[in-house]
Amino acid sequence: GTSRPNHPLSLPGNAVSLWHFALHQLQIHRRLRLAGLLLSKRTFAHRTATGCTVSNPTAAATATKLSENRYDSNMAQKPCPVNFPMEMTNKYLTKGTGFSLEEREKYKLTGLMPVNVETLDEQAARAIAHVRSFKKMLNKYIYMENLHSQNVKLFYKVLLDNVVELLPVLYTPTVGEACQKYGSIFRNFAGLYLSALERGRFAEVLDNWYEEPEIIVVTDGGRILGLGDQGAGGMGIPIGKLHLYCAGGGFRPSNTLPIQLDVGCDTKQVVEDPFYLGHRMPRVHGAEHEAFCDEFMAAVADKWPKCIIQFEDFQSEYALKYLERYRTKYIHFNDDVQGTAAIVTSGFINGMKAQGTELKDARVVMFGAGSSAVGVCTYLCNAMVAKGGLTFEEAKKRIYMIDSKGLITTTRGDKLNEWKSKFARNDGTAECPTLLDAIKLAKPNALFGLTGAGPVWKKEDIEALVAGCGGNGKPLIFPLSNPTSKAEVSIQQAVEWSKGRLLFASGSPFPAQEYEGKPVFASQCNNMFIFPGVGMGAKLSASTQITDSMLLAAAFVVADFVNADDIKRGKLYPDLHFLRHIGKWITKAVWDEAQKEGVAQIPPPTDVRRYIKDSFYDPEYCNCN
Repeated sequence: GTSRPNHPLSLPGNAVSLWHFALHQLQIHRRLRLAGLLLSKRTFAHRTATGCTVSNPTAAATATKLSENRYDSNMAQKPCPVNFPMEMTNKYLTKGTGFSLEEREKYKLTGLMPVNVETLDEQAARAIAHVRSFKKMLNKYIYMENLHSQNVKLFYKVLLDNVVELLPVLYTPTVGEACQKYGSIFRNFAGLYLSALERGRFAEVLDNWYEEPEIIVVTDGGRILGLGDQGAGGMGIPIGKLHLYCAGGGFRPSNTLPIQLDVGCDTKQVVEDPFYLGHRMPRVHGAEHEAFCDEFMAAVADKWPKCIIQFEDFQSEYALKYLERYRTKYIHFNDDVQGTAAIVTSGFINGMKAQGTELKDARVVMFGAGSSAVGVCTYLCNAMVAKGGLTFEEAKKRIYMIDSKGLITTTRGDKLNEWKSKFARNDGTAECPTLLDAIKLAKPNALFGLTGAGPVWKKEDIEALVAGCGGNGKPLIFPLSNPTSKAEVSIQQAVEWSKGRLLFASGSPFPAQEYEGKPVFASQCNNMFIFPGVGMGAKLSASTQITDSMLLAAAFVVADFVNADDIKRGKLYPDLHFLRHIGKWITKAVWDEAQKEGVAQIPPPTDVRRYIKDSFYDPEYCNCN
């Protein structure tokens, strides 16, 4: 469909979206009854007169005919109007109480709201006060998502003004609980859902979306954070990610699209939940799963060829397989693999600086061997090559990867998949069935956890880590699994067991600590610093691919954003309130790297920083007079 020519945020012009509009109005105006949730002639005529065309003549004729049926048998043939102005009901256009008195007269809003005209700042102050009135993080989340469904500009104003406070609400760790309870807290539709019922006609379903997206975040719900298969409840992750693309990467909210690929669910507790919203069937696997994703990718590329497609929270076997399958064919990347790898690399670089260890001399124990762990180890090696002067093969020898059976070697006797084989040691290294054995053997400078297994690191592991660490004797301890309950160790335990001799970062936030009166930083190693700017850099450069070098460039930006004094004190990552500023710097670095790699179709303009600044979305009310 097409939108109203002079209003990029207008409601969609296709017939299906007219139904969406009617459904939205039904939610707002309780006088409506089920039989009356269709557009009236007046509304339909208004949309047509203002240039909002309908692409399907047959559907349009049907919608017009049905709109004449505006009577409820229980209302004794009384008319049931559905003609409130879209300036009031469209979440991208509305100002709520921010409409001026002149605008209220123009759009026939007078009397439909209190007389006082408020500024966006005044509205935002009320909204954040509401958020703070809730004690439970999930209730804060529900309030903010409701606000997003009603007034997008106000939502982002509140988020950007309170980014440090609200990121843990809208993203990790709260989003994990939101996914687990997605059906029970569901309020409003958001995004697209593609299930087995629509196989063979995904392209047709995509036509139901009302704006052309510039970026899509898609999940199959197969491995949500460290919580496992959540099925259709995984939709909370794409929604949360896209909030960050707008807040940290400057994307316009109307040009983002969360998508859930509903391929079933194998978690019995999830499927048996009476409020579960997904297709109640076993999860599809293998060739059927691949065909599902192939059809989806082809449909998106055909309809929106410039759209960036980010995969999120797929199971490891599919995450790595699809990354290799799609990365050169589409504008695609996987944040679990590449975004996690980039942000861990940032902390690793700064951690080695704080420790006084050269990158070429660093030794790493990776506790975990899934897609994220493989991605991290690959990027650590790339950083050692770029900044340490090693070859990739030399860098690989600095990595000790551990799975559920212990240190991964080519001689331990089991069959390894191709991803584990990449980092399997083949140099005659002794077998190490436990983490403690591997730590004593490797004497690593850094220990990273990406298992989702919860608090599995023990006191003797941390003590051995500190005893064998070089440099200043402060090893990097990064329990990276999300949400907080799935972290491999808590900061309190890590500080106590190491006697304060550590450099700490985690995937979900932990509070800062003290040891013997000295502060211990609790840095947050989270992809949110990386992917927003990567996406915007790829968009502005019109990149045909998103390469590892582009993400590594983003990693270097984040590392460089922490000054030397802070690094000496053990602070490895920037403060979250710099999220948007970092996003702009990453946008430039990614654009430059895309140009260097030959995948950028648009070169950076002369005043590229000004151009990027002007390209970032800012939530503000326009003058509609």
